[in-house]
Amino acid sequence: MKVKILRQVSPFSESYWETFNADVPPETSVAALLDYLNYNDDIVDETGRATTRIGWECSCLQGICGSCAMVINGVPSLACETFVKDLVAGSKDGTITIKPLQKFPVIHDLVVDRSVIFENLKKTGIFIGEYKPSEKLKPSKRQKEHEHQYAASKCLKCGLCLEVCPNYSNGESFFGALFANDCYMVSSRNTEKASQIKKHYSEHFASGCSKSLSCVEVCPMSIPTLASMAKMNRK
Repeated sequence: MKVKILRQVSPFSESYWETFNADVPPETSVAALLDYLNYNDDIVDETGRATTRIGWECSCLQGICGSCAMVINGVPSLACETFVKDLVAGSKDGTITIKPLQKFPVIHDLVVDRSVIFENLKKTGIFIGEYKPSEKLKPSKRQKEHEHQYAASKCLKCGLCLEVCPNYSNGESFFGALFANDCYMVSSRNTEKASQIKKHYSEHFASGCSKSLSCVEVCPMSIPTLASMAKMNRK
């Protein structure tokens, strides 16, 4: 098969496409495919021209860290949870196309700078702090809230929801679905911060979301973001 990768040496250089030949089993993940391409000391492209190792990020390789987020065959995905057999089956000519997330600054090849995600959470104070739950909830209702809080807390901060969101551009005003989830979770776990969080939620999410729900479809953790939004909208 052919693997076409959008590469970029540094944040200040031009991007360019480079194509490689690969012979791997169908059950190979894209993460393993990138390892395969980087394996030899003498790396060459499809024409036999010498080139450099492909830059990309990973940590757990088990779908729980979000480091290997990239755009694969046009779909924002985690490389460790995307498999060759599915990509080839959906490709007209069997070519796998990989590029970095486009909503974040490129550092090198498939490595991007997602620090804006955490900076926005810090500047709006969206962190739990001391656990101060509502005393008004009945035990049964509190249990249901805990179940949803647990689901919302699975967010990897991988940026896939922001990549696919038609309303998110640079994180300057609209912070995206992951922000909505965190607003719900923190306001539910610390009632003293609830009024402050409602203000930030309204300003940085509710006023800019067009409800395309593409964030729900692409989330690797299947977080019920729509439920988080509904709960915050009621608040």
